[in-house]
Amino acid sequence: MYRRLDPDRIVATARLLSQRVSERFPGSGLSEVAAELTTVSERAARDAEWFARPHRWLRALVGVAIGLLLFVVGGTLVVLLRLPTQAGLADVLQAIDAVVNETVFIGIAIFFLGTLESRLKRRRALKAMHELRSMAHIIDLHQLTKDPERILEPAAGPDTPSSPKRDLDAFGLSRYLDYSSEMLSLLSKSAALYVQNFDDPATIIAVNEVESLTTGLSGKIWQKIMIVDRDRSGADA
Repeated sequence: MYRRLDPDRIVATARLLSQRVSERFPGSGLSEVAAELTTVSERAARDAEWFARPHRWLRALVGVAIGLLLFVVGGTLVVLLRLPTQAGLADVLQAIDAVVNETVFIGIAIFFLGTLESRLKRRRALKAMHELRSMAHIIDLHQLTKDPERILEPAAGPDTPSSPKRDLDAFGLSRYLDYSSEMLSLLSKSAALYVQNFDDPATIIAVNEVESLTTGLSGKIWQKIMIVDRDRSGADA
């Protein structure tokens, strides 16, 4: 029961997080990203189901194509065996060379067709991983200017005309950063759905890269959260 990710629960968590962000920071860029994260998690859930389902129509077409290729090989062998007994050595060698060449090319074609379903799934998964990586960086950009030291110590130095707007108190900043970390975690879980039913080495590597990226970005966010919590604890003391 607790050994597999539940796509429905991931989607439900993403929807709830989007609602929490929009209620806490209405109209903010972070709320828009959270809404997009819900869409991404829903698509990941659909893709996970798509990966788990056998594509019988594609397998049937591949089976027919392989059957035709094998028929061609069999026909060539029949022609070779029916060579006239008076055929010279050159004719025999030429026929054998043709059979060998056809066998090699047909073997390559069979391998290509046999891995077609896996390659289609891999292409779809890798495209999704590229989008998830981009989204992780977008989440990081939204919290990039949320500097806890500048907010907690406004007298440390004056702002410049190009300084970012800082209208959050310590509690609001903590919630903003915590939401960002949660979004990165959900992004990682959405990526993991792609390999839950698809044991493809290239896709697994791409998912691990997304997980490493989100973990690293979340670690930086939690350093900021610790600074805010430490300051709040000192103020309460």
